[in-house]
Amino acid sequence: MADAPPPVPAAPGSSGPAVPTPVPAGGLAGRYSADGFWWWDGSSWKPAYSQDRLWRWNGQTWVPAQAAPAQSRGGTGAVIGLVVGGFMLVLVVVAAIVVGLLYFAGPQISNVFSNVAAALGSPTP
Repeated sequence: MADAPPPVPAAPGSSGPAVPTPVPAGGLAGRYSADGFWWWDGSSWKPAYSQDRLWRWNGQTWVPAQAAPAQSRGGTGAVIGLVVGGFMLVLVVVAAIVVGLLYFAGPQISNVFSNVAAALGSPTP
């Protein structure tokens, strides 16, 4: 095992452990680190990506790096939809309670107001 590579360095530009990524397509699997950020040239580890992450070394030449797949935002939209739907449901229930109270207790409420108005307009003893 004379040609065994040394331990892989940390990912460039990161302070913690590297995020695992697949080995770049078309490259030799044994020449890339497990995280895909480093390439073994036979004597030392070399960065597999340019500093700006726009270029990737494929083992022979620099090629444009592929963009990371876009992540779905379905979870966020669903949460917003549930919050808005819940608010609308509460609003409808409160409105139904108010309408029901006014329908069934409306005449009594008007009696209270007329009694208060009559009491305010009557002379004090």
